[in-house]
Amino acid sequence: MKKQLFLSLFLVALSYTAVMAQNSNTLTDQEKKEGWVLLFDGKNFNGWRKCNASEMPANWTIDDNAMKVGRNNERPGHGQGGDILFGSKKYANFEFSIDWKIEKQGNSGIFYYVAEYPGKPIYFAAPEIQVLDNWNASDNKLTNHLAGSLYDILPALPQNARPAGQWNTIVVKVKDGKVTHTQNGVKVVEYELWTPTWYEMVANSKFKDWEGFKEGPAKEGYIGLQDHGYDCWFRNIKIREL
Repeated sequence: MKKQLFLSLFLVALSYTAVMAQNSNTLTDQEKKEGWVLLFDGKNFNGWRKCNASEMPANWTIDDNAMKVGRNNERPGHGQGGDILFGSKKYANFEFSIDWKIEKQGNSGIFYYVAEYPGKPIYFAAPEIQVLDNWNASDNKLTNHLAGSLYDILPALPQNARPAGQWNTIVVKVKDGKVTHTQNGVKVVEYELWTPTWYEMVANSKFKDWEGFKEGPAKEGYIGLQDHGYDCWFRNIKIREL
């Protein structure tokens, strides 16, 4: 009986996994009615390009219906100049959802309000939502460096990220400066941009002397993804304007 029960549960789980894989990078009829649009169809990089450039970096591929940025085998943890953004449109008020998973020890990031400055990295003036293997990455010593956090400014609490190799979902909602991060179905971060409290938090972070953060971020910008030198996958990338 136990063996039959185990087999049944295994088949159900296998079936669920297959369905989820088939449904990746698609929108339901309800999502379409709500104004969601896909930024990635699982097949190509249409709309995406390297930050401060016009082409896609060579270290990005499509792997198992996901966008994958490849590991820098010579210098893990050091990107290969492959930070990218969705360059077809800038967004101001929006709700953005993305699934991610990362290799063991991996580190990456998701950005919004990206503004391009020649010669400057994607994170020069843009808020970053941290992507991290919380258990094994070297950058796991500070709570505001863990997955889902507003990087180096506010920690994601409660911390509910899944281990390396497992998919996580982060939803970022920005409306008139009010921002929330919802990780795996739980709201973990809440803040308001361009307020005295915001600039106080920036002053207490690594960004305190960064020109891009002194008055920023911009009030509209691109969605961006980081190349941090580790294997990282992204899928189900969708957004709706508010």
